[in-house]
Amino acid sequence: MNTRTTTALIAATTAATLLAACSGGTKAGSDSGSGGSRTLTLASVDQGSVEDVVKAFEKANPGVKVRYTTSGADQYQQQIRTQLSSGTAPDVMSVWPGNGNPGATYVLAEPGYLRDLSDQPWAAKLPDAIKAVAQYEGKTYNAIFGQNGIGAVYNQQAMAKAGLTPPDTWTELLAFCRAAKAKGTPAFALGNQDNWVTQLVLYALVATSVYSDDRDFDKRMQAGRATFADSPWTTALDKYLTMEKTGCFQKNPLGTNYEASQQLAATGRTLGIVQGNWVIALLKQKNPEAAFTLKALPAGDTPSQTVIPAAAGAGYAVNAKAKNEELALKFVTFVMSPEGMNLFAEKQGGLPALPDTGFAADPSLAELSTFVKADRTVPFMDQLWPNAKVQQTMLSGIQEIFSGQSTPEKLLDEMDADYKAGS
Repeated sequence: MNTRTTTALIAATTAATLLAACSGGTKAGSDSGSGGSRTLTLASVDQGSVEDVVKAFEKANPGVKVRYTTSGADQYQQQIRTQLSSGTAPDVMSVWPGNGNPGATYVLAEPGYLRDLSDQPWAAKLPDAIKAVAQYEGKTYNAIFGQNGIGAVYNQQAMAKAGLTPPDTWTELLAFCRAAKAKGTPAFALGNQDNWVTQLVLYALVATSVYSDDRDFDKRMQAGRATFADSPWTTALDKYLTMEKTGCFQKNPLGTNYEASQQLAATGRTLGIVQGNWVIALLKQKNPEAAFTLKALPAGDTPSQTVIPAAAGAGYAVNAKAKNEELALKFVTFVMSPEGMNLFAEKQGGLPALPDTGFAADPSLAELSTFVKADRTVPFMDQLWPNAKVQQTMLSGIQEIFSGQSTPEKLLDEMDADYKAGS
């Protein structure tokens, strides 16, 4: 991954009101033409958070203007490589960690589209886990400013009205879904019309189903000693479908997009939403009076074995052919400063990538912070896959399963074939 995401797990993925391609930004003054020495161009998926960072950057650099656009992850990933190959990409752009999607670090660094950022002072300070997915062949290309987690985000007012509490086990989760459905308020909103959303529930279940007992699963996959089809991925996918059959989600997830799913959770028409922590800020924008809390989505009946997907979120890279490299590097440096990271973390409801920024985590992330400190987290699964095709096959395959056009067995076999082809 995104969404966060997860990074955004996902998102890295990043994070935002995705696919509903909003555009916006500051307008450069009449004396600053596009591409001029005092104008920076920027493409971002961080809707709802990059705006404040841009304003702070412009304030810290009088006379500088940032022309920026924000768009959804699906649309962005389709466009950015085309723009890079045609020479029309902006100076700075959102890039996901690792290798999981068309806009990821490995995918864009390999053909030489990104500037090496290893010489920047923040690069050496990245924690090892984040550095591993910000680099390609030992060089840093991605300014990853935050960490994200995926879990169940509950609307506390809606939960109180329903008289329910967050479940801690798989058995309790199904009982919770049945109770919520009986009260006329589904447990979770699910926006599977946007295909990137389809992975989040699965990732949350895979974290415990696969990695609780096998932290070396990815290493075994890379060595050819494990497969998706012959692993607890089958268990996690079965549990995803069991949640659907049990009524954990609102009617017609395939006909619901990300924006609509946010609206359901924010207004209490569902009790929550399974998403990356970045969604919390978006929910608060839609309902400032409500409070939201992220909890682990249980996949087993032993709470101490529950694991959360938590990893580096989407960051920012510099175009290797940036028209204004000096400003691009200055912007990335600002993003990686305590002020920049804290602005993003506050707006996205995440955690800064670097320690000692003075950031006070939102109370909604108390459980995520606890899991991070206790080493009960695993990276977003796609970040360690050998190519972006595996994730794309998974996303479209889940949609096909929900529409009755495919099966879990077929999907996992297809993912194995794509994984082996790119190893």
